Amino acid sequence: MNTELLTVPVFRFENALDRHALQLKPLSVETLQVNITKLCNQACRHCHVDASPKRTEQMDKRTVERCLEILAQHSSITTLDLTGGAPELNPYFDDFVREARALGKRVMVRHNLTVTFDGNPQTGESKAYLPEFFAQQRVEVISSLPYYQEFFTDKQRGLGVFRKSIDGIRLLNEYGYGKPETGLVLNLVYNPVGPFLPAAQASLEADYKQELWERFGLLFNNLYTITNMPIHRFKEALERSGGYEEYMEKLVNAFNPAAAEGVMCRSLVSVGYDGRLYDCDFNQMLDMQITTGINGSQRHRTIFDFDFDEILNRTIAFASHCYGCTAGAGSSCGGATA
Repeated sequence: MNTELLTVPVFRFENALDRHALQLKPLSVETLQVNITKLCNQACRHCHVDASPKRTEQMDKRTVERCLEILAQHSSITTLDLTGGAPELNPYFDDFVREARALGKRVMVRHNLTVTFDGNPQTGESKAYLPEFFAQQRVEVISSLPYYQEFFTDKQRGLGVFRKSIDGIRLLNEYGYGKPETGLVLNLVYNPVGPFLPAAQASLEADYKQELWERFGLLFNNLYTITNMPIHRFKEALERSGGYEEYMEKLVNAFNPAAAEGVMCRSLVSVGYDGRLYDCDFNQMLDMQITTGINGSQRHRTIFDFDFDEILNRTIAFASHCYGCTAGAGSSCGGATA
């Protein structure tokens, strides 16, 4: 291992930007990505949100309504991306989806496939209606399936998760998801099981489609490859094994300027459950809040003082974890970026 890469300055993301003369400024605000809860029916090893059945953070009705106001006021924000935790466990989730769809917005839900069967771990409320609800609202479903083999998926997400996930995809297929003629989109997400960069997205997608069809008769539209981010649970696991510096070295050495130019923070704003604004979901989990203004007038932004022009002209906050989005073919909530 190159010991020079163990020093903190080498992990400084701006060093890579300077070497390649890159200035990554916001290009637009097309997506409002809203984390509406940290409650989840699972506690995955790679989860950067640290979501679990024990979390209690929930977006309240007032904040949901303010997000809808922003969507109504800005036609250029075309997409609402709902995430968590398991976003379906927020008590205002259904209304949020219905009202955003009524505004003509594209609605994406980060759905873990198992909440349909597990329901709410704190209240016991059933979520068996979700596949039908998604189809009725024509929601775009994005679901994690770390691998098409049971051992690797269960290793990352918990015992029995693979089988429930297969059953979840089957239910979605029954309502038309993954079938080209319906227009109901089901995209799957691949995360490496360990400190590795994802393989090429196109070849992995072909493997997934073949394996899931031949073994289970299942369909989906696209596969997104996402690099494990060196924060929270995954970072803690790396540090326990002594592999954090090695993983960071791998990310730093794989920096791709083309991938950097396509990072999601250039066209997305992330909203926390409490209404605070961030450049992306990862910055949100590190409490790196959006600030706007100059010199002494700088202030943190929330959904309640949302100023589109100031947000569009902000300076994006970067840190060492940003190497995870710019290594190899790149990584974003929509998969590879280069």
